[in-house]
Amino acid sequence: MSRRVLLAGCGDLGRRVAQRLLARGDEVWALRRHPPGDGGDGIRWISGDLAVPESLRGLPADAAQLVYLPAPAGRDEAAYRAVFLDGLRHLLRALDHESLRRVLFVSSSAVYGEHGGAWVDEDTPPDPPGFNGKVLWEAERWLAAQPLPSTVLRLAGLYGPGRLQLLDRLRAGAARAPRAVPHWANRIHVDDAAAAIAHLLSLEAPASLYLGVDDTPLPLHELYDCLAGLLGVPPPGEGAPPPGVGSKRLGNARLRASGFVPRWPDARAGYAALIRGMA
Repeated sequence: MSRRVLLAGCGDLGRRVAQRLLARGDEVWALRRHPPGDGGDGIRWISGDLAVPESLRGLPADAAQLVYLPAPAGRDEAAYRAVFLDGLRHLLRALDHESLRRVLFVSSSAVYGEHGGAWVDEDTPPDPPGFNGKVLWEAERWLAAQPLPSTVLRLAGLYGPGRLQLLDRLRAGAARAPRAVPHWANRIHVDDAAAAIAHLLSLEAPASLYLGVDDTPLPLHELYDCLAGLLGVPPPGEGAPPPGVGSKRLGNARLRASGFVPRWPDARAGYAALIRGMA
């Protein structure tokens, strides 16, 4: 059955979601501060700023599903609050709740803290160490209290086409990884993240929370060493773990049990395909 879906924020990930929805016959609207001028992609673009409620005009009538996946305008707490908290409130006030059947909020594993490499799942209490995770956790709780069916997808670190910062750092010899005490890393290919969002929108009764991550958590130094070998550069030296990112192994059993199967269950294979494509 065709649905009318609104994507609030539609950058790289959103456009990948949109193409999957369009391919199955959904009508896709996308809200951005500055919509692209290319057109011809089947997406119905709307210009609007989530932080400015009076700009939220021309929204689709009778939207059945909302995917909330905006990008903040800056890397600070005020920018995060403006889009993930204030923006979410503004948009939900502007939409017709009678037709809205599902809100899918794309959050982040940044809501979790340090777990010493232990396994983490949807039942693990959030303990965000940074402002980004704290704001997202607050937004999740606010949404859950609203009289609307909602689902949260907490994504792990995205990689894929156009997301080459790690590879660039490895080539430049700028990457470091702790080796004496492993720091666990969690990844999901951007195409798998988009597929997971489209999959959850297709479920009649999804759970309220899922972790979006591949099957294979890896010690950071093992991932970096593998990528350095694929690039033909020296492995990175010893260094501190990434700041504000606790060591943990994220589990995707709930997402898998819902019927989702990632194309890239191991980031080493996903990165290898990415590097081959670059060559």
